Amino acid sequence: MNEKKYAALEKEISPKTPYLRNCIKAFLVGGTICLIGQFVALFYMTYFDFTERTSSNPTVSTMIFFAMLLTGFGFYKKIGQIGGAGGSVPITGFSNAVVSAAIEHKSEGYVLGVGGNMFKLAGSVILFGVFSAFVVALIKTILVKLGVVSW
Repeated sequence: MNEKKYAALEKEISPKTPYLRNCIKAFLVGGTICLIGQFVALFYMTYFDFTERTSSNPTVSTMIFFAMLLTGFGFYKKIGQIGGAGGSVPITGFSNAVVSAAIEHKSEGYVLGVGGNMFKLAGSVILFGVFSAFVVALIKTILVKLGVVSW
């Protein structure tokens, strides 16, 4: 069988890709993730007196934390299967990629398996930077709310 016959046979047998349906699903899943992020930002603005500008960092950290939990419990994989590219919204998709790499190499141990392979993907500076920023912002917010400090 030559290449032209094979290509024609493949085109005839292969199922049609539902591009429009995939785009709609990606739009809905990605939009839902962004909507949740907006609700998180509004939560911080309402209950912690953040401004629109200052609520961005804790919102990003919270979304990363949510994506890590969903990946750890196996739900983010299902979100990705349903929404395709919509599940790779930059912040949560990045978090999913980091945690997936860590989970995949858990059998090699926590330091060399989880830590080593997680850092290959994300880089230790990014990981520790985001986590420490979240912890510092959380401590600062609690201290300000309690009236211990005023910044």
